[in-house]
Amino acid sequence: MDRAVDRARLADFLRSRRQALQPEDVGLPRGRRRRTDGLRREEVAVLSDMSVDYYSRLEQRRGPHPSEQMLAALARGLRLSLEERDHLFRLAGYATPRRAPRTDHIEPGMMRIFDGLEDAAAQVVNHVGETLTQTRLSKALIGDESVHTGPARSLHYRWFTDPATRSIYPEDDHPIHSRLIAANLHRVHTRDGEDSRAAGIVDALLARSPEFAALWREHPVTGSYCPPKRVLHPQLGLLELHCQTLLDPEQSQMLVVYTATPGSESHEKLQLLSVIGAGLE
Repeated sequence: MDRAVDRARLADFLRSRRQALQPEDVGLPRGRRRRTDGLRREEVAVLSDMSVDYYSRLEQRRGPHPSEQMLAALARGLRLSLEERDHLFRLAGYATPRRAPRTDHIEPGMMRIFDGLEDAAAQVVNHVGETLTQTRLSKALIGDESVHTGPARSLHYRWFTDPATRSIYPEDDHPIHSRLIAANLHRVHTRDGEDSRAAGIVDALLARSPEFAALWREHPVTGSYCPPKRVLHPQLGLLELHCQTLLDPEQSQMLVVYTATPGSESHEKLQLLSVIGAGLE
């Protein structure tokens, strides 16, 4: 059963972790006039996708009872380890989140690498195709994938159920994308079993998508290789991109970075998108 929030200890814990983080740890410039030990409150708020007022009230022991979603965002913003994340949940009066080997909590090491890619088209994706965080350029390139809820959080699910998901890829490339996605689900389903999140997505797709069902019956198998991709941007047209990936030790999350060959037309378009991307998202 959930308990009452321990506001005093929660505030102290948040403050201690904020002060322990340096701007360089999260990819922020230090600046010359920094007087605060560690990060400022407004910096933590931005990293955690919440208002400065909301976060400040938590540290001042007068905030609302944070939801589990807000706590997960704080754990990500403050780069907490799994043990620290569990402690944060207990201080807020919640049961410790299930410590499954496959989790949406991004490990600090992966986040440190991601923070250094602020100017790149990069994102962290979990084992069932759910985007956990994106850079600004990634959102400008392929759209903000954080807006989806429910089963649609998974690109794998959207690919076979929402035609709009395919619109940013040339039609000739759809079959290879379909096979790669089906193969990834097949691999994760085999590894994680019938009670896993992957199994739930597979069951839903088998019921809704004849295309997926046909691919599933073929038992598709591929590696974790991310092939070159062609992206049809609505304003800039076709971009031919390379895809580099980094798997975490548990192979439950993947850092994906899109790049283009220097000097190519696609490279010029990607550079242009990095400058004007905010207006094109």
